[in-house]
Amino acid sequence: MVLGLYNYWIVVLLMMIGFYIVIAHGNLIKKLVGLTIFQTSVFIFYISIGNVDSGSAPILAEGVSRYSNPLPHVLILTAIVVGIATTALGLALAVRIKEAYGSIEEDEIQIQDQLTEDNSKC
Repeated sequence: MVLGLYNYWIVVLLMMIGFYIVIAHGNLIKKLVGLTIFQTSVFIFYISIGNVDSGSAPILAEGVSRYSNPLPHVLILTAIVVGIATTALGLALAVRIKEAYGSIEEDEIQIQDQLTEDNSKC
């Protein structure tokens, strides 16, 4: 029973790994990698719930009574494209932040912002 649901255990494991990377690391690139891992676990989850045991492709054929729903797979294809676009945007923003601040570490960026804010008040 439990071994038959191994794909769901993989989903949970990948979600926790991605979430931990986002929370624990201050590097913006590492945060993007964590978000991508988390996003991949969601893709695996949707594909897993779209699977039908002994289901066939949704093509009308004689003798086939169980069909697999293609909607989760179509949604995942769209989500992959959106995920690639948002990852590319995040990487482009990380490059611009590196040019502006000289670092992609969250703590260093906040310190520099705090210093410029304090200097502008004087």
